[in-house]
Amino acid sequence: MKGTHLGEFEELVLLTTAVVDGNAYTVSIVAEIEKNTGRKLTLSTVHTALVRLEKKGFVHSYMGGTTKERGGRRRRLYKITAPGYSALNKARETRTKMWEMIPELSFDFKGLT
Repeated sequence: MKGTHLGEFEELVLLTTAVVDGNAYTVSIVAEIEKNTGRKLTLSTVHTALVRLEKKGFVHSYMGGTTKERGGRRRRLYKITAPGYSALNKARETRTKMWEMIPELSFDFKGLT
C-alpha cells in the first residue's frame, strides 16, 4: 500500500501521539519527545509530521475547547486512528524480526572504533 510507510520520525511522533492520548497537540508532543529522547525539535517539524500522518489516515485532528492560557483560542488535538495503531504494530514487528535475525557474532566489535 503506497504512502503508508512510517519513517523513523513519523513513527516517533505517532507513538508520542498515542502516549499523550487525550492531550496530544503539537506543543505537548514536542515536549514529550524532547523529554524522552533528548532531541531538540521545532514546532514546525512536528506539525509537518502530523500533517503527513493525517494524510495517511494514521491520526485524526479536531479542535479542542478554548483555554485561558491561550487567550481563549482553541487547540488542534490529535488522536491515533486504528490504521495508525496497525502501522505502529507493523513497524514494531518488523524491527523485532530484524533484531532477532542479527547473529551473535555480529556483536564482536574488537578493533572497530
